[in-house]
Amino acid sequence: MAAATPGEHEGVREVVNDLWLLVRDYAKQETIDPIKMLGSFLGWGLAGSITLCLGIGFGALAIIRALQTETGDHLSGSWNWVPYLVGLLFTGAAAGVAVWFIKRPFRHEEAPA
Repeated sequence: MAAATPGEHEGVREVVNDLWLLVRDYAKQETIDPIKMLGSFLGWGLAGSITLCLGIGFGALAIIRALQTETGDHLSGSWNWVPYLVGLLFTGAAAGVAVWFIKRPFRHEEAPA
């Protein structure tokens, strides 16, 4: 068995170093970068859901108060539940539209040829 020359040790060391850098960069690319992108996605999704819930809630409240004040005596007495029902129907319709958009299949738009 022949003894390795100093040049061969440096070549092996360089290959091992390159392999370590390759594995480290690949692990970073496949783990850290997707987690960063997921954090951004979740941040925007959470902000959007909060603003959507606030908007729907304020919209329902506006409908209820408008029906209570603008209809005068027509929706008072035994009919005072009608504005609340209309507000509930509004929130149910908004929830239905949201579910419909969530379940709708995602389609990539193709560029015209």
